[in-house]
This record gives sequence, C-alpha cells and structure tokens, in this order.
Amino acid sequence: MPTISRFYGILIQMYFDDHNPPHFHVIYSENKAVIGINDFRILEGDLPPRALGLVTEWARIHRHELLEDWNRARNRQSLFPIDPLT
Repeated sequence: MPTISRFYGILIQMYFDDHNPPHFHVIYSENKAVIGINDFRILEGDLPPRALGLVTEWARIHRHELLEDWNRARNRQSLFPIDPLT
C-alpha cells in the first residue's frame, strides 16, 4: 500500500484497486482508520481527536489530489505524493 503523505507521525496510504466509496487509510501510532474523501468521515477504525483534526484539515486542502490518486489507484497507476500538512 503506497504512502502518499506523511506528517506529524501520521501516514496516509491508498490501496490499488480498492472498493468504493473513495477513501484513504490513516495510520497513527497504534491507531488505524479509513477516511472517506467525499465527506471526511471515519468509515472504519478510529483516531485520537487531535490526529483526526489534522487529517481532516489536510484532506480538505488536498481533496482534489486525493480524488486524482484514488482514480489512479483504481486503474493501478502510480500514485502521486501529496504535500504534508505544515
């Protein structure tokens, strides 16, 4: 699973040819979650509130790039890195 961004100890990843709805995977310490790209809601797993806030802020900034990578992943194409939250 390619890591497309990394910031503040948070890894953002996407699987190739993954199921709908469009989403990305988050790993933070021992926590894992799946976040929807369209509404930024947790679809699976959990994150501490602070980490979820950072991920949501990052995802709002990079929604277009996330959807681009989602489409690339569905077509088994290389994913583009996305700038971290700074």
